[in-house]
Amino acid sequence: MRTAEARGAGPSSDLTARARIREAAIECFVEDGFETSFRTIAQRAGVSPGLITHHFGSKDALRAECDEAVLREYSAFKHEAVDMPSPRLMSLLVEPGRAATLAVYMLRAIHAGGEPARDFLEHLIDKARGVMAHSLEAGIIRPSRDEEARLRYLTSVTLGAMLVHFVTSPVTTPDDFVASMHEYQRDHLLPLLELFTHGIFTDSSVLDDYVRYLWEPPDAATQS
Repeated sequence: MRTAEARGAGPSSDLTARARIREAAIECFVEDGFETSFRTIAQRAGVSPGLITHHFGSKDALRAECDEAVLREYSAFKHEAVDMPSPRLMSLLVEPGRAATLAVYMLRAIHAGGEPARDFLEHLIDKARGVMAHSLEAGIIRPSRDEEARLRYLTSVTLGAMLVHFVTSPVTTPDDFVASMHEYQRDHLLPLLELFTHGIFTDSSVLDDYVRYLWEPPDAATQS
């Protein structure tokens, strides 16, 4: 996957060497995954491989700083978007540019698996927690009996759906991937919004039974 030039984003001549390396690493990780070599990152940043080692020491440390930078940008983007009218928000979610790079990086980070992926997901949930709280305060969404469980479920479902689309899409750049989300939205956005707005079940009996079970579970003797 190749990174298209983002509007108003990316490394510039006034960035420090460390920042240039970090930005180059983000782009390389987006393009080719986290197996990208120091040499490839150094070529993108215009520095020597030794300078990367000097600043970061290891690939794991470099990735950790890239993860932090991406999550920081993602959090800022989400907080800015939460108060936007729905049509404008939808257009931003499928707009090429820096948002596309962030989206693909996050999917790469989760798809890579292992402890780094688990840590990244936990940090992503931490970032989303504030956005969810803001949405509750703004009256955009209803409260839940278990806000934390709902947050984790929605994060997993959202990332899972995007990840399936990502790994099955024959695209070559982050912008191509985000553009392909237009078709995905056309096929899935209406049922998603309908589900979130009206639900599926015609009454609350299943939920009521489950909540009753949670608070008053039958004892083992009764079950036997």
